[in-house]
Amino acid sequence: MSDYTLEIVNLTMKFHTLSGETEAVDNFSLNVKEGEFVSIVGPSGCGKSTILSLIAGLITPSSGKIYIDGEEVLGPTNKIGYMFQKDNLFEWRTIFQNVSIGLEIQHKNTAENKNKLEDMLTKYGLKSFRNYYPRQLSGGMRQKVALIRTLSLSPDILLLDEPFSALDYQTRLAVSDEIGAILKSEQKTAILVTHDISDAIYH
Repeated sequence: MSDYTLEIVNLTMKFHTLSGETEAVDNFSLNVKEGEFVSIVGPSGCGKSTILSLIAGLITPSSGKIYIDGEEVLGPTNKIGYMFQKDNLFEWRTIFQNVSIGLEIQHKNTAENKNKLEDMLTKYGLKSFRNYYPRQLSGGMRQKVALIRTLSLSPDILLLDEPFSALDYQTRLAVSDEIGAILKSEQKTAILVTHDISDAIYH
């Protein structure tokens, strides 16, 4: 059994287009232990989001291997939760309906799982907003809803793709604190990609 929750070994990703070949990731390796919070920092366009898509099994690497809990990633897996730059909430669904959509899609919308979501909304200060719609919430609160939706399926690893970049500076600090506390409380392994060194250091 591996000592690492996530192992990335000599990962390379090349994209082929009519105009030629672009190497987005070149011989990248990384080991992450359970419960660790790891930041990958780099300028826009350097391949950070590509690495997350590879870890999530959304695209197949040109070469190299990715293992989660010792098993090779060969496609999308429930062990991964992915939080994007935009919250991608459905405006026509209430907050509770938004956080429970993953359970619906995977036919896991049981009373027990619904109760867990209710508990998380209460624990993280969103219970009184359960019947609101996304347009009625601030940007920071929307990101908290997006995180709870990501946590609803109990993933082993959370991938955070610059989730604070659309927020103003003060909101970003407050939400970073709250989301950091949620991740610690839920004891989740997390990988954050960002172009902002201060964001990485802050976490």
